[in-house]
Amino acid sequence: MGAGAMGEIKHLVVVKFKEGVVVEDIVKGMEKLVSEVDLVKSFAWGQDSEGPEMLTQGFTHSFSMTFDKKEDYAAFQSHPNHVEYSATFSAAIEKIVVLCFPSVRVKPSA
Repeated sequence: MGAGAMGEIKHLVVVKFKEGVVVEDIVKGMEKLVSEVDLVKSFAWGQDSEGPEMLTQGFTHSFSMTFDKKEDYAAFQSHPNHVEYSATFSAAIEKIVVLCFPSVRVKPSA
């Protein structure tokens, strides 16, 4: 890839929540967190509605954050609000997959 081909940093979290967890409370907490921390450029989340069980492997929700650069992501990881919320989030999770990667935009948003 040429210079400038890689862009912002994506932080993708895919989870299966523990039985009995009130997912709406977890989502509200995540929305509050990202609204309080300016390092987060964008945030989106969703719940699986179409994936076959054999492919989803029990994972039900995904959360995606975008950062301008890896230094912003690193600063977010140690931000006091993130550290505090991570304890609540982690306690609610049965299974998790986390990927952090430089985003390569192929087709821009419309």
